[in-house]
Order: sequence, then structure tokens, then C-alpha cells
Amino acid sequence: MVSIHDHDRLRKPIGAVDPEHDDLVFTFEGLIADTPFVARMKALLDLLREKLGTAVDVEFACDGEEIYLVQCRPQGSTHGAQPAPIPRDAPPERVLFTARRYVSNGQVGDISHVVYVDPDAYGRLELAKLREVGRAVGRLNRLLPRRQFVLIGPGRWGSRGDIRLGVPVTYADISHSAVLIEVARRRGGYVPDLSFGTHFFQDLVESSIRYLPLYPDDPDVSFNERFFLEAPNALPELAPEFADLAEVVRVIDVGSATGGLVLQVLMNGDADEAMGLLAAPTRAGAWGDRAGAADAVAEEPWRWRQRMAERLAARLDAERFGVRAAYLFGSTQATTATAGSDIDLLFHVDGDSARRRELERWLEGWSQALAEANYLRTGVERPGLLHAHFVGDDEVAAGQGLAARIDAPVDPARPLALGSRR
Repeated sequence: MVSIHDHDRLRKPIGAVDPEHDDLVFTFEGLIADTPFVARMKALLDLLREKLGTAVDVEFACDGEEIYLVQCRPQGSTHGAQPAPIPRDAPPERVLFTARRYVSNGQVGDISHVVYVDPDAYGRLELAKLREVGRAVGRLNRLLPRRQFVLIGPGRWGSRGDIRLGVPVTYADISHSAVLIEVARRRGGYVPDLSFGTHFFQDLVESSIRYLPLYPDDPDVSFNERFFLEAPNALPELAPEFADLAEVVRVIDVGSATGGLVLQVLMNGDADEAMGLLAAPTRAGAWGDRAGAADAVAEEPWRWRQRMAERLAARLDAERFGVRAAYLFGSTQATTATAGSDIDLLFHVDGDSARRRELERWLEGWSQALAEANYLRTGVERPGLLHAHFVGDDEVAAGQGLAARIDAPVDPARPLALGSRR
């Protein structure tokens, strides 16, 4: 191996080379210095940027003479990648994990669910069951609220060859998560290598999905394994077809397990520290007290809309209005809503037309109130913010129209919890 201090002694060979006795190091110096490759690639990238109006990533092939452009796409960037403050006085019982290696910047707040693949239980599975774990994660990715759950699993997420090194998933199986966490548990004297998200690196960057490695056996970190193993497991209820994996795949509803708290993931790359903290729900993702008005304005439009939809459902009198179930879908559920987007809601109602009209009037009041609140937050004015849709028993039974969004295999409508508050 050549150290970084040896680069000045590297030189091109002169004359014949004896591979058995000469110390050889392969570099790209010949490609860079002796061919027009770099200049031609720069010209290609400059042209694409000029025509497309943005920097691009390219996939290319080269036969030594010609460069062939295979594909290109806008260059990804991570938004909101500022170092998060790590609290020094956090109560130990609130800390689920800490990290002190390979930490990037970022802050993810109000995480409602954790999907935890137990490393020990995963390592005991037969090969066929290992692949079932990947399929279970993909199913949960479609069921859980987007960008409000984290995935925590052993080793290398996305392993293809030796899938004992990590859960065999594709990007489509993890695309709705907020944070991807890889756990390196010591096995004997061996600590497994992590992928550091490289199996999905560009997709993670473009989707602003955070990545974090955990080394629970390091002496200066915390890892509350007891919480992950003993909190109630919602897998059999959410995905009963994978109930036999309940000892391996654990789905934790953080609020239910903690009496209303959420998980905040704080990452400070400058200090190379991170923390997973149980805290009261906040608008801006900071732990502790509720955020003020300035933080409320900074909250992402989709997240604010999701919270408002949940509050509305919690206050809806289902018996009074004849509502059997309520669902969220559209741009708010897809986490793509902007300050001008409406909130798409789907209501499964009985056939009572009088109760349906009363429900529509109640929703209209909410729609106007939310539109005014949205205007005060963002300056975007709308006559109403809710777009309510209604389906009956027959449509739900047949899976017709918008009712097909319920339990859809891809991008399903998300059920909202109906409460008794009025």
C-alpha cells in the first residue's frame, strides 16, 4: 500500500517493467495527462448543463476513442444539511442511540414509526427467509407514512450476493423512509463492513433520505436495544402475511410505545456525532419544547398538511356523520405538496344522504379555516384547502374508482385514526 506521503515518489516507468521486482502502482495519470478524455468530458458536461439548465450526473461508456452518453439526470443535492445541535443534557431514558463515526449533517423530526430488523434474529434465518425479510420491508415501505419512519437493520441494506450481510432490498423497498440506518454489531472479533448507503447513494441524495451508521459495541455510544426488542410489535397487524417474521422484523409505533413521544434524529457531521432522541412532537424537529411561530413557517408544507389531516380525523364524530373510515392520499401523502397544494381526503361513508350533507358542511368549515392558516403561514391564498372525496360500501367492496386506492399495492391511501373529540 502507498501512503499519502509517497505520491511525490511515484513516476512513470522508463523502459521495460519487471512486475516481479518493481514496485508498481496503478493510477489514472496516463488517462488524465496523455489523452483528451478529461477535456472532452468537461465539454460534454458543460453542454448538458447549458441545454438542460442544471448540473447533471452522467452514465457513459468509452472505447478508448469515442465517449458514448448512456443517460443523464439532474445532479442531486441534499436540502437542509446543516449540523444539528446535539443536546448534552438529554435524559438517558430518552436516548435510543448515539453515533460517533461517519456522521453527516441533518435533522429529521417527528418520526412516528421505527422498522427494526434484529441483527441476531436475522443471522439465524434460512436463506429463503432472508429474502422474505426484504419483501416484508418493501410492504411496510408502502404502508407506513412517508418520511415518518426509519429503517434500522444489520449490515448492508441492499445486499445482492451474500444476503446474510444485509437485508436484500431495492430502492423501491425503502423509498418512503426518512432515515436509513445500518447497524454493525460485533460478531466474535469481527465487525461487519457497512455499505454507507452506497447501494442507493444517488437515490438517497435526491430523495433527501438521511443515512446513518451505528456501531453499538463502541465504548462511547448508546444503543437502547431493549426498547427495540420489547416495544409492542405492530407487524402482525399491519402486514399479517409476514406475521411469522415477527421475531425478526419489528414495527414500533413510537407514540403508542412511549405515551405520545416521537423520535428525533439529530446529526452533526462537524462534530461527528448523532443522536436518536424521544421527544415531544414539534413543528421544526428540535427536541424539547414546542416550536414558535418562526419554526412553524419553516415546517415543510406536506408535513403541516399531514398533521392537519390527522387533527381533523381525530375530531371527526364518525357516528354522527356516518363515516366508516377516512384516508389521506395525493400530494400530501406523497410528501410532494407545496404551499399551494390542497389536501386530498377520502371518506368511506354509509348511504345516509342527510348525514353526508352534514359532513360536507363540517368539512367546508375546516377547509376555509385551514386555507386561512395556510395563508398566514405562507402568503399563498386559496378559497379552501380540503378536497374531499366520498365512496360507499359498494365501491369499496368492488375496489372501484378512488376506492381502489385503499390497500393499493403501490402508493396506497393512508388510513387516518378517527377519534371521539368534537
